[in-house]
Amino acid sequence: MMSDKLHVAIVDDESAMRSSIAQWLTLSGFKAMTFESAQLALGSLDAEFPGVVISDIRMPGIDGMAMLNRLQRIDPALPVILITGHGDVALAVEAMRAGAYDFVEKPFDPERLADLARRACTARRLTLDNRNLRRELSDGSVLLRKLVGSSEVIERLRETILDLAQADGHVLITGETGTGKSLIAHALHACGPRKGRPFVTINCAAMDADALERKLYGTHDDSGEKPALIEADGGTLCLENIEDLPPSLQARLVADMISEVDVEAGLSLRNIRVISISSKLSAETCDPDVIREDLFFRLSALHLSIPPLRDRGEDILMLFNRFCRRFADDYGSDTPEVSADDAARLIQAPWPGNIRQLINLAERAVLQKRRGESGLANLLPSEDLTLPMPRANVETPLKEQVEAFEKMLIDTALRRNRGAVSTVMNELALPRRTLNEKMAKYGLVRAEYL
Repeated sequence: MMSDKLHVAIVDDESAMRSSIAQWLTLSGFKAMTFESAQLALGSLDAEFPGVVISDIRMPGIDGMAMLNRLQRIDPALPVILITGHGDVALAVEAMRAGAYDFVEKPFDPERLADLARRACTARRLTLDNRNLRRELSDGSVLLRKLVGSSEVIERLRETILDLAQADGHVLITGETGTGKSLIAHALHACGPRKGRPFVTINCAAMDADALERKLYGTHDDSGEKPALIEADGGTLCLENIEDLPPSLQARLVADMISEVDVEAGLSLRNIRVISISSKLSAETCDPDVIREDLFFRLSALHLSIPPLRDRGEDILMLFNRFCRRFADDYGSDTPEVSADDAARLIQAPWPGNIRQLINLAERAVLQKRRGESGLANLLPSEDLTLPMPRANVETPLKEQVEAFEKMLIDTALRRNRGAVSTVMNELALPRRTLNEKMAKYGLVRAEYL
């Protein structure tokens, strides 16, 4: 598993040194690439390289210092460890100032080199993950694809996001904890005309009144930190846990929304769209003890209510299987199989923690599978093993539950048998025509299981 994640490029003109470093790091869990010259390495490495570069500092042609400078132009965050000879320490210090991750002096301890490389790979992975996250958060189509599911409620949610994204009024997003409200706020921004402009988030529950005021409006000193109302100009200001905004700031924000300019600070709300997020408020009622009515109705000009997981029917099974596959890859384990009883428990559980709770359950199921155990009964809290209390207008119809079970069973059989239709027919006691019709009905394509 480690070799898929820890990548190293070794650059050294001496064949014996190259081979010995590659052999040691391979035994230490790395996937090693070797290059006999900096020129060859530079032709193969780019800004997406997921690992660390280890290079001798003294080489003919392009030496380690020159290669470091060129790699810095490709990607300043690409970690480079330089190997120095005796007497090259001053040169190595200069390389550190130029951006090298670290250096080792010959003769070096191979364990120390492996430890350095491992830490550099961890830093590199975080850098690339952050880049990918920023890229995703600026791409509305990517964000919408993250709203996985084919249930009616999730299809309607995607359509509503696209509709509200094109409007420019302030939006209140409500829903239970763990339903993905922050992701949806990013999607509203990234799918609309403000895409590419600033998206500034403030968690109103994470700071006291003074810190929140400084964050929103800045200070009169020379701290250099931009107020959020300047950072978000032309873009979107996202206020998470809006119900925790202190009364004094609620009053100031109302006054600024009415006049569109804060006279005291000289900051404008005129060109900012405000998206508020709450797990306690609803669009139908306003509790004046929690939030001022005049602020509430301005923030909730447009409203988006996020459905809880328990109302998403077969999406629960689809999401659970997806999360299980992801964790199985991470842990190097087989994906746990979901029995009919397990599927019933998943669909009928109340899911107070929503998607976050489902993700946690999937990870625990994979770890359990790795130990050779199976079944979800011992993983779900005891209160989740019973049917939830009836909820008006949101009960999953029996027909949908039956279809969800059927789809799950066919999907699991196809996955287990790697798309071998004849084996699946025998296992499920279905004629070929019936199996083909059901696969078409549920969008199950054999090629995806081969």
